[in-house]
Amino acid sequence: MNESICPVCPHHCRLREGAYGRCGARRNENGRVISMNYGKLTALALDPIEKKPLAFFHPGTYILSVGSFGCNLACPFCQNYGIAAAREAEAGPLYEVSPERLCAFAEEEIPRGNIGVAYTYNEALVGYEYVRDTARLVRGAGMVNVLVTNGTAELPILEELLPYIDAMNIDLKGFRPEVYRRLGGDFETVRAFISRAAEACHVELTTLVVPGLNDSPDDMRREAAWIASLDPEIPLHITRYFPRYKMKTPATDIRLLRDLRRVAQEHLSRVLLGNV
Repeated sequence: MNESICPVCPHHCRLREGAYGRCGARRNENGRVISMNYGKLTALALDPIEKKPLAFFHPGTYILSVGSFGCNLACPFCQNYGIAAAREAEAGPLYEVSPERLCAFAEEEIPRGNIGVAYTYNEALVGYEYVRDTARLVRGAGMVNVLVTNGTAELPILEELLPYIDAMNIDLKGFRPEVYRRLGGDFETVRAFISRAAEACHVELTTLVVPGLNDSPDDMRREAAWIASLDPEIPLHITRYFPRYKMKTPATDIRLLRDLRRVAQEHLSRVLLGNV
C-alpha cells in the first residue's frame, strides 16, 4: 500500500493513496501529501486590522483577509465551522486565486488603507504552501503578511514561513494538556510554536474563555506567567465565548472575563477583553 505521512502538524496522519488527513485539506496523491486547498478561497474581505485581532500592529489600518477550508483541530465551539470543519465539496463556492492574483488584489486595495494580506478564517497552516508562496510576493511588493493560526504545526513548517510573516495572532486554547486533548490538539506543540514565533515577529495571543473548559483563574495565572517568561509585553486577548456550532453552553459571564483579566495583569502589561 502506497502510504505517506503528513509532516505538517503533530497528528502526522498516515495516509493511503487518495486519503485525506484529519484536517480535510491535505491528501496523498501519488505518494506525496499535498495541499488540496491551494489557491481555493472561501472568503476574501478588507478588514480592520483590529479584527484579527491585532491591537498593537499598525492600528487603524486595514488588511485583505483570506480564508480557504480545513482545520486540524476539532473545537465544538468553532465560529467559522462552515469552512474550518468542511471538506472541499462542503465549503460552498470556491474561488481559484493564484498567489500572483491575490498579491495584485492586495495592491489594488492600498488606496482604501490596505497594508497587506492576512491568512485567516480557517486554519491557514493546513495549506501553508499557499501562505508561503503568496507571502513571499506580498513582502516583495512592500506590503505586510499577517498569520492568524491555532499554532498546531511543526516547527519546520513555521520556519518556512517566518522570513515573510510580519505579525501573528495565535490562539492559545488553554493552559493544560487536557484542554488540547479535548480539542484534538497538542499543548506542547503550540507552546513551542508560540515561543519560536515570538522570537521572530510581532505576536499577539488570544484565549477564548469557554465555561467549563478553560475558565479557571489558576489556569489563567499559569498561562500569563508563561507568556511573561517569553515577553511581558506580548498582548493577550481574553475573549468571550458564545454558543456556536456543536456547543450550546451559555455565553461566558463578562464578570468572569474581567476577573481573569485582573489575574493576567499580574504578569502581563497588555491584556485586552474581546467579544464584549
